[in-house]
Amino acid sequence: MAAGASMVQVAVTAAVAPVLSTNSDFSDLREIKKQLLLIAGLTRERGLLHSSKWSAELAFSLPALPLAELQPPPPVTEEDAQDMDAYTLAKAYFDVKEYDRAAHFLHGCNSKKAYFLYMYSRYLSGEKKKDDETVDSLGPLEKGQVKNEALRELRVELSKKHQARELDGFGLYLYGVVLRKLDLVKEAIDVFVEATHVLPLHWGAWLELCNLITDKEMLKFLSLPDTWMKEFFLAHIYTELQLIEEALQKYQNLIDVGFSKSSYIVSQIAVAYHNIRDIDKALSIFNELRKQDPYRIENMDTFSNLLYVRSMKSELSYLAHNLCEIDKYRVETCCVIGNYYSLRSQHEKAALYFQRALKLNPRYLGAWTLMGHEYMEMKNTSAAIQAYRHAIEVNKRDYRAWYGLGQTYEILKMPFYCLYYYRRAHQLRPNDSRMLVALGECYEKLNQLVEAKKCYWRAYAVGDVEKMALVKLAKLHEQLTESEQAAQCYIKYIQDIYSCGEIVEHLEESTAFRYLAQYYFKCKLWDEASTCAQKCCAFNDTREEGKALLRQILQLRNQGETSTTEVPAPFFLPASLSANNTPTRRVSPLNLSSVTP
Repeated sequence: MAAGASMVQVAVTAAVAPVLSTNSDFSDLREIKKQLLLIAGLTRERGLLHSSKWSAELAFSLPALPLAELQPPPPVTEEDAQDMDAYTLAKAYFDVKEYDRAAHFLHGCNSKKAYFLYMYSRYLSGEKKKDDETVDSLGPLEKGQVKNEALRELRVELSKKHQARELDGFGLYLYGVVLRKLDLVKEAIDVFVEATHVLPLHWGAWLELCNLITDKEMLKFLSLPDTWMKEFFLAHIYTELQLIEEALQKYQNLIDVGFSKSSYIVSQIAVAYHNIRDIDKALSIFNELRKQDPYRIENMDTFSNLLYVRSMKSELSYLAHNLCEIDKYRVETCCVIGNYYSLRSQHEKAALYFQRALKLNPRYLGAWTLMGHEYMEMKNTSAAIQAYRHAIEVNKRDYRAWYGLGQTYEILKMPFYCLYYYRRAHQLRPNDSRMLVALGECYEKLNQLVEAKKCYWRAYAVGDVEKMALVKLAKLHEQLTESEQAAQCYIKYIQDIYSCGEIVEHLEESTAFRYLAQYYFKCKLWDEASTCAQKCCAFNDTREEGKALLRQILQLRNQGETSTTEVPAPFFLPASLSANNTPTRRVSPLNLSSVTP
């Protein structure tokens, strides 16, 4: 009987293998569609609903197959037939989340499908109990102490199967998940890589692998299968690692080969633009996505973050109401409502909704980070620290949580702690000027002024979002009595704010003009000093100083004092600023190589 069963198993594997094996190119989209439809069915049978949904959505974006090319369901093996009754009953219990009951009826089953569901039911039962205890725990400190008690037993059993090479692609995926939950990261990575080789079509294995990769160097050393699924994985991991240009190029390639209708790819492109703070582009793509898929809830919390940044109250209110009508008990819906209340400065209500989101899914990264922000607004630093730490436990690549911890310790006046967390945030976002400015301020407080200068200069060089790096650098030069370098930084700062073509109130503009007026006055450049002094008169805090300086210049000129021409050319105030017109194009940067730290 055993020999007969194995022969049937071999026959089935031979029948299914051509469909499950994948090529490295996208030349045959019909074959890719067949593979996606097949894996959507196989994952659905095993209760892997997110992977099934991903595959089905991707398949939907490709042209429909004619009847003659539709793939028949995989043939049933002898083992499947023997376990059919138990599997059917257990799957019904599994679908209504009665995991212990499902595992009970699957005990002793031999087929690969039934065995996976048996082990997966036990795993989810442990997770559900852990989540219930987490919700019932009294305080945030206790939450980290709650463990899934089933993990160790599952690891022992799956390890034996793995050593005997009895695990299929789905079994390897579950083994990897168990290892990751036990913080055995290296072993988990090896198992997930093996799972992608055995079953490259299973998106869940790729996604789990994604969560364990911390940098590009780590990615280079992975031996991944040469399959078209790898392109989706690389696009996703590049987005996660903040390698946005590479990610956008990958997604554009996927659109070009035939996935232009995929809502998943469109949403990932929107998230990528959100990550590089191209807010207008991201908003535009999200609005298009909403028209294409109006009942979509995934990534809508990211959309709400963009609306929050732009203070678009009415649009955020509409989004919150709309998602409430679709599904009020989704994590994303709670986060959107939390953002809405936060924008209205109702921080207690906002924190309440983020807590609701975490009761629905304690491992939801965005909610932990946003809750940390709300606690910061409420000046509850200890709760903010706990929330940010939970966010980092969920995903160590979340720069917002590291940055939030830095800000919290800054409030607590603990600069060495703050320096550590800002450094971690900077490592994750090396080209984000906000991290660099925060690092510079930290070094300044620790009196490490050379390091501070490097940070401010780097922040300016990568594109200063808040346009504060040059001012801070200028003040440092001022502090170190490096007057020429300070003047140069102030000139560049003024050039930048006048050349951006936006009418924005810059708080440090008056400071820059005051310093330049005094600098030119000391250099006996009366015309430039007079121009800057006149500019000072336009600001309340420098008006009196400006008037006083103008009187002094007039007095010196009347006494016959002449203007000097000994100061190098780069330090003259640009003509465009001495006139009242504002240029609309960005001027070329000054040569600051002499003061580059």
